Amino acid sequence: MVTISQAMPSPTPDYESARRRTVALIAETVSDQRVLDAMGRVPRERFVPPGTEHLAYEDGPLPIGAGQTISQPLIVAMMTEALELRGAERVLEVGAGSGYQAAVLSLLAARVVTVERVPGLARSAATRLAALGYANVEVHEADGGVLGWPAAAPYDAIIVAAAGPQAPPSLVAQLGPTGRLVMPVGGPTEQELLVFWREGGRLRPRSLGPCRFVPLIGDEAWMQDPLEGLR
Repeated sequence: MVTISQAMPSPTPDYESARRRTVALIAETVSDQRVLDAMGRVPRERFVPPGTEHLAYEDGPLPIGAGQTISQPLIVAMMTEALELRGAERVLEVGAGSGYQAAVLSLLAARVVTVERVPGLARSAATRLAALGYANVEVHEADGGVLGWPAAAPYDAIIVAAAGPQAPPSLVAQLGPTGRLVMPVGGPTEQELLVFWREGGRLRPRSLGPCRFVPLIGDEAWMQDPLEGLR
């Protein structure tokens, strides 16, 4: 007798359970319940490249193409919490990537403007966010060396998903009088995650800890990718 073996179909990944576990781990560091709820609602598996969905809820960054990454969930939550959003704000994100951070922000603010310098990533992020129903997010392709999106300024909060040697003056100029700016600041390979706020006419920083982000490219950051050839 000949026995024909058939491969069993792979079980469908339980993304919801994975998402809950990740949010529980984030809650050990992040206490803002609104941020935790938003992280629990956004399907991160829809924002990573095909074939890497099973890694979506690992607490680490993932490559998304063009030398860019989607930040680890804990970093996304920490940066979002530092903005202290209450629901009525206008938020600028610099570095849309796959659109994941913008999706989280969209559940916490009234309007999200996100810019991306890589045309292919900007187009795919816009398509993905629209398909998933994040209607209060607008995606723009960055224009040359101009940082941010001055046309919609001032912003109540600005979040930068790439590292620069300082807080760029043009982004500071787009920040409202009581706004907050969160970004990694330092060298090309190691930075401090800083939150800035205005106090007495000056910009005050506070460190959220060490981090590693891709470089911010622009007139007020790195003129070209300092890691080119090292990847």
